[in-house]
Amino acid sequence: MSFVNHPRQVAVTIHPRRPAALESAVEFITGMHRAGILSLVGGGEIDLLDGHVPAGAVAELSAEAAGDCELAVVFGGDGNILRAAEWALPRQIPVLGVNLGHVGFLAELEPSEVGDLIERVVSGDFEVEERMTIDAVVRDRPGGAVIWESFALNECSIEKLARERMLEVLVRIDDRPLSRWATDGVLVATPTGSTAYAFSAHGPVVWPDIDALLLVPLSAHALFNRPLVLSDRSSVSIEVLPATPAGVLWCDGRRSIDLPEGAVVEVRAGKRRLRLARTSEQPFVHRLVRKFDLPVDGWRGAAERDAAHAR
Repeated sequence: MSFVNHPRQVAVTIHPRRPAALESAVEFITGMHRAGILSLVGGGEIDLLDGHVPAGAVAELSAEAAGDCELAVVFGGDGNILRAAEWALPRQIPVLGVNLGHVGFLAELEPSEVGDLIERVVSGDFEVEERMTIDAVVRDRPGGAVIWESFALNECSIEKLARERMLEVLVRIDDRPLSRWATDGVLVATPTGSTAYAFSAHGPVVWPDIDALLLVPLSAHALFNRPLVLSDRSSVSIEVLPATPAGVLWCDGRRSIDLPEGAVVEVRAGKRRLRLARTSEQPFVHRLVRKFDLPVDGWRGAAERDAAHAR
């Protein structure tokens, strides 16, 4: 298919099981079409748009067409954004999320803001920030052969497979032993991931413009079992000790490999950074308050608000 009449292109990802995602995507794609911008949609989602968008508004996303995309817009939750990141990261295409999920910490906009998004994409009125990623390498033994590699935007999680048995691991920082833990698992997270799985595991919240690694044990039976914040120049090595149950490694909860006893997971700052598109310069503290609905008024503010409502 020729794209001569559509010099500009954006990729669009749609949550397939949320009608509100389809509704918002249709509004956005129609707006792009009116501005002469072609929307490229994956083959598994393009059928959802049949009969909902103007003829010629969409084309199937292919490896050939992807190189000319200026932006990837995701209509869904953080899981959909992580999926889009797998595609966008190696191509260095910015990703912008419209939140159709729950908290949606990676998302930039809400569905009601799609009209504004159309204007900003047409005019190119958005900023791009870069987020640290992490690379994970699995070896069959310490210093052994590499058997698997992947990346993560949020976290790499080493978890036990046997529910009734703890996972025995030896953790090393910069090739020096730190501690041996009997644990449900261990997370190595980015600042972006500090508000994801690591947050649920009582890890610290780290501002996303800081480059750091987070090491968070999961219910570790040890005296020294506190979360750690490490330099982005550090490396973390987690060895599944022999004669203990096997484990599993998950990267962003999307890609996984079973870890036999003796396997070693090595994690360090990623070679590539994910590009996230932003339409506003909201301070991160504002995102925390809005996404977690944190109380900031205090009792005085609440009393004044109740009085105003009574009037």
